Amino acid sequence: MSESHAIQRCVDAGAGPATVASLTADLQALGIRPGELLMVHSSLSALGYVIGGAKAVVLALLDVLGPEGTLAMPAFSGDMGDPAPWENPPVPEAWWPLFREHMPAYDPATTPLRVMGAVAERFAAWPGTRRSDHPSCSVCALGPLAESITAKHELTSGFGEQSPLARLYEHDARVLLLGVTHARNSSLHLAEVRSEGIGLEPKPDGAPLIVEGRRRWVAYDDLSSEGEDFEALGEAFARDVGETTGPVALGTARLFPQRALVDYGVTWLEAHRGA
Repeated sequence: MSESHAIQRCVDAGAGPATVASLTADLQALGIRPGELLMVHSSLSALGYVIGGAKAVVLALLDVLGPEGTLAMPAFSGDMGDPAPWENPPVPEAWWPLFREHMPAYDPATTPLRVMGAVAERFAAWPGTRRSDHPSCSVCALGPLAESITAKHELTSGFGEQSPLARLYEHDARVLLLGVTHARNSSLHLAEVRSEGIGLEPKPDGAPLIVEGRRRWVAYDDLSSEGEDFEALGEAFARDVGETTGPVALGTARLFPQRALVDYGVTWLEAHRGA
């Protein structure tokens, strides 16, 4: 959404622009607590016009959590994988060797995010933010639990037990969907991994990594993932278990415990996909 459209949304709604202070107040009213661990998926455009843009959103989240809280966001870079299975866009087969030979190596400090949104992009570059080592499924975190959340992210466990998603579960994080739906809720991938009989298959992949000081193409297998039914799963969770919803600027926010969501998701996926 362009800035002019964002301004017009505010005018049409009879609202002024959002600020760090107003966002902080909205997040506090939603029930976010100082000192907690919060995984955030966001859409800046859903909020209307924000003075300061993505930086203001990050500042507000950090203000609400305080110095004892930990903020986490997905930092996925799907273009860091093997080009063979790409569909959006597809890559000619004749190019595949060039990608594998010349794609710059994954670097948590410099590899850009892909289609994760302006807030996640800004947070990934925030001073002190840590980013996990998985080339395509990394997570960023800032705060006392950041090291615990991001460490030892195994290549073969993009969304599994050796991933930040599992560490968030262990630390009893909450999830904030800020202007987005459960279709963007990455924690449901952990529910996929933990579900039995839903047909996830090993998926060959690869990425350029720095190994012993040199760039190398490293092949590995991870589980496939889907997600087309995540929105329906999330709506069922909201109905059966419940979540807190409320306005943040012009957007709708949804807040809930990640552990409850993942546990519910396992049961739901086994009942629906397994059937």
